[in-house]
Amino acid sequence: MVEKTAAGLLQQAGGGRETLLEFPCAFPLKIMGRSEDCLADAVLEIVTRHDPGFVAASMEMRASSGGKYVSLTCTVTATSKSMLDALYLELTGHPLVKVVL
Repeated sequence: MVEKTAAGLLQQAGGGRETLLEFPCAFPLKIMGRSEDCLADAVLEIVTRHDPGFVAASMEMRASSGGKYVSLTCTVTATSKSMLDALYLELTGHPLVKVVL
């Protein structure tokens, strides 16, 4: 039985493996929220707390066609499933963030 989680691809049974990912690995996160000046700063603060080596200049930003929303893509160096889970939980808990994929 395979179940999707915040970090994606959690394997519940078989071989004792907890995840199909091999760590460390580059793991892209897409964060979406309302187009506000402080969204990118808030996301950057959270991401660098979990991945201190994250380079701010690598964050990709794209506005929606109407300009009301923005998506940020941050490719982090994931060191463990628990690191990805904690990062996902903190991002989704932030009031400026609407969706994290």
